[in-house]
Amino acid sequence: MTEIKNTSVIDFSDVSDDELNALIDGTLTDFDEGDLVEGTVVKLEHDEVLVDIGFKSEGVIPSRELSIRKDVDPSEIVNLGDHIEALVLQKEDKDGRLVLSKKRAEYERAWIQVEEKFKAGEVVTGEVIEVVKGGLILDIGLRGFLPASLVDLRRVKDLDMYLGNEIEARVIEMDRNRNNVVLSRRVLLEEGRKQERSEILSKLTKGMRLKGQVSSIVDFGAFVDLGGIDGLVHISELSWNHVNHPSEVVKVGDEVEVEVLDVDLARERISLGLKQTTEDPWLKLVENYPVGTIVDGNVSKVVPFGAFVTLGDNIEGLVHISEMSNNHIDTPAQVVKQGQDVKVKVMEINPERRRISLSMKEAAADLGFEIEVDESVKPEGADAEPVAAAEAEAADGEAVIEAIEEATTAEPEATAEETVEDAE
Repeated sequence: MTEIKNTSVIDFSDVSDDELNALIDGTLTDFDEGDLVEGTVVKLEHDEVLVDIGFKSEGVIPSRELSIRKDVDPSEIVNLGDHIEALVLQKEDKDGRLVLSKKRAEYERAWIQVEEKFKAGEVVTGEVIEVVKGGLILDIGLRGFLPASLVDLRRVKDLDMYLGNEIEARVIEMDRNRNNVVLSRRVLLEEGRKQERSEILSKLTKGMRLKGQVSSIVDFGAFVDLGGIDGLVHISELSWNHVNHPSEVVKVGDEVEVEVLDVDLARERISLGLKQTTEDPWLKLVENYPVGTIVDGNVSKVVPFGAFVTLGDNIEGLVHISEMSNNHIDTPAQVVKQGQDVKVKVMEINPERRRISLSMKEAAADLGFEIEVDESVKPEGADAEPVAAAEAEAADGEAVIEAIEEATTAEPEATAEETVEDAE
């Protein structure tokens, strides 16, 4: 470490010239460039400061060597009579003066302190003194560079908002040869957020309703910030109506109320629902179609295991192949065609799954007519096997409906999860 030269101010008013010369030769310290010295501020100029360090002439500190901050007024940094430490830059300038630097002396001290905190993983605090291309400059006793990408958890568009603010950060890189110190505020925020995540996750329960803010939108849903942790509202949980893209329902920054559908503590994932916070309009509509009633419908889609029938009011039910006729049929196409008007009887309503089971043969029996079967229509080769499988499971209506859902509407769960992982 650079040695500090001890100095003192001596009163020579009562000493003769010969005695004075002898004293100068015997008492003045010989300074070397790079030495740390101590002295007293004796004069302030607009562009420099004079310091008495016990040398034959006073040391001068140019304003640029007073502080790591640019374009400073010397009076803002030191006062007359201040006892300061400085580093010898030049033994003699063109005027024969000793050139000193206060900022470099502080830099030497600060480097050691910051390096110790770097090794210990401790936090440093400094004021933002400059906004430069690519980030911020912090005064931490030396110039610390905080890259824009490490200022916050998300990219900050306006870095000027931090100017003059005190910021806590962690040193992530130090290079003495390049006088380079790189900081990160983001790592501290991530650590804090991780703690918040754990606390929030431990308190969440299924069915709980929370307020949050939409933080981002992706093709498969929207992420909602619950105050320290994000949860996903899958596109299927955004609205009771069909949604082509999440942006049709929410926008980034929207304040929303959501319901907790599932919490995965191991993977720190929260599944949320937005539509669950509003009444399902379907439940109101199905009140017009109580179990046991016979209603008019229109075949919206014919599938190997039956036909979907629209009853009106955006209500759709399923007539399973086993409920089409009392006679054996090989394919639903032998009984119905898409767009055909039919009479159906409401057999079962499942509010939780939003499903209605319908029967054509029961409606025909109640109304006293026969279901016509066109035996000339044969199932295609690819359809024959699914029909047989559907008939085999006819006794288990729930299993059949599950098969319908998987075959017609379900999105592969693995794909969605992989996409979530990519997004994170």
